[in-house]
Amino acid sequence: MTGPLAWLGLAAGGAIGTLLRYILAGWIARGTTTFPWGTVGVNLIGCLAIGLISGHLDRGALIAPALRVAILIGVLGGFTTFSTFGLETFRLLADAQLARAAGYVVVTNLGGLALVWGGYRLGSLL
Repeated sequence: MTGPLAWLGLAAGGAIGTLLRYILAGWIARGTTTFPWGTVGVNLIGCLAIGLISGHLDRGALIAPALRVAILIGVLGGFTTFSTFGLETFRLLADAQLARAAGYVVVTNLGGLALVWGGYRLGSLL
């Protein structure tokens, strides 16, 4: 669904998800070591949430398309894009596309790390 209603839902959902991430990651990480427990916690909670919601919706739950976009892309996208990565990998595995799932995991993780490294190096030269 596209249009002003979907865009408004995305923006509102993104704001809610971002605020939830900030609060929850800080709460999880309080008093911990330098390990990023807040990020790990938020990513895992986001994966659980997108799995629960998608599983329910895929069973035929009735929900307005704009609300679906607002929740799955807006709220969870603002909360963590890792949940989308988890769901997409799960769907590839569920469709027995093992090579594609493995490729997606490898390219996303190694490619992401390589681009962070390259961006960091480039940024340090500016």
